[in-house]
Amino acid sequence: MLKNIPNILSPELLKILMEMGHADEIVIADGNFPSASIAAETVSGNLIRMDGHGVPEVLEAILKVFPLDPYVDKAVGLMELVPGDTVKTPIWDEYRNIIKASDESKKFNDFEFIERFAFYERAKKAYAVIATSETALYANIILKKGVVV
Repeated sequence: MLKNIPNILSPELLKILMEMGHADEIVIADGNFPSASIAAETVSGNLIRMDGHGVPEVLEAILKVFPLDPYVDKAVGLMELVPGDTVKTPIWDEYRNIIKASDESKKFNDFEFIERFAFYERAKKAYAVIATSETALYANIILKKGVVV
């Protein structure tokens, strides 16, 4: 056992977070995201299943050990709404609150909004994809890793 590591972070996920270098990205995906097929197209092929968990709790746990990149304008990306879609996205406010309450708040400028298919292409370049059971729509998020100082 280790101290100060959130219980939700599995050994597999901790290993992947440790392997990631500066500017590597990780996707925390909702239950509708094509996690397995996207992860299969990444260079690493890393897919971490976190069934039964939602994106907010995973995001909060990861930010306890994961530095956001301070050298980019926006280190956190979201899938933007498809034009004409009227879905409400209160989960984005929840993400903002989680990030602002974390030690990474000073590195958070705002979200980068990424068109749906561009988000898929960027996710294919991520180091890993975390598949959650999140039911909120447009709940996918990309984090860019920074450095530990």
